[in-house]
Amino acid sequence: MASLDSICILRLSAIGDTCNAVAVVQAIQARHPAARITWVIGKAEATLLQGLPGIELVVFDKKVGFSAYRELRKQLAGRTFDALLVMQLALRANLVSLCISAKRRIGYDKARSKELHSLFINERIQPARRPHVLDTFRQFSSALDVPLAPPCWHIPVTHDDENWATNQLDESRQRGLVIVPAASAAERNWLPERYAAVADYACNNGFSVYLCGGPGATEVALAQAVSSHCKTPVRNLVGQSTLKQLFALIKQADMVIAPDTGPLHMAVAAGTPVIGLYAHSNPARTGPYGQQQHVADAYTPLLLKKLGDKAGQAPWGLRLKGDELMTHISIEQVCSLFDQVKEENKL
Repeated sequence: MASLDSICILRLSAIGDTCNAVAVVQAIQARHPAARITWVIGKAEATLLQGLPGIELVVFDKKVGFSAYRELRKQLAGRTFDALLVMQLALRANLVSLCISAKRRIGYDKARSKELHSLFINERIQPARRPHVLDTFRQFSSALDVPLAPPCWHIPVTHDDENWATNQLDESRQRGLVIVPAASAAERNWLPERYAAVADYACNNGFSVYLCGGPGATEVALAQAVSSHCKTPVRNLVGQSTLKQLFALIKQADMVIAPDTGPLHMAVAAGTPVIGLYAHSNPARTGPYGQQQHVADAYTPLLLKKLGDKAGQAPWGLRLKGDELMTHISIEQVCSLFDQVKEENKL
């Protein structure tokens, strides 16, 4: 393969997917150390990845509308990349790719293409049967002659972020559990009284518990509800941290519990053991990479109940719908996983 002088990554969102993508981008960087790597990324995601060593982040802010496309074209004017990895299928991402000049435009295989994706690329990654999202991303690195190896991450945090995280920790206890109660969709949230029961269980096992999440009204209300059900003290930090600060706290924590949401994948990137709560999406596809044995999986039995013998033929990315699905995850199930993670990591 000819040497690559410049590579552009196009992956705008979301937090979890960009965390998965970091491992792939850094593997590409290690294989092609002389190449200039540019990542076109969403605004929120860029705040988490700011300072990524050797990577130029170019922000595409979808909230400003069509002017975002003009600004991107202006920023990249006069540049033609040796390779563009179109690592997102959404129509918006496909349109963004038109603002980027590249000799090789590498996208998804035909089976996974949608949103007119095939019109915006001139090469495809290899087909794969039932891969995890991160393994799909790794197929993009394979297209650039990157050998497959266990993924690793380096997301930098500043001393100020580290100090903020340290200052939140309970000095009287050595072990910390971060619970992120809210996902981006309310139907993926577990019940507040069940979060509280697990928090109490962790406290009674010598852990300090920290509730974390963004400043949205739903997240704040859910955290308050969890706190109100707790019989033991927990620290409610929801809405009080930046993404970098949250990542720093997760990195210093001993365990994380979260539904299908970005901070779950932040925990994987930070190397922190994480328990995932899944009922709507397939944890084999989107669960915590390398830690899927720690998933409280209601999705698989619910899929089997819905489709019976045809469950094995269901689309790999099929999402189940229903506000009640998370109720199929029990307190006992999560406490058992807590004990398992605690034992495995000698916490």
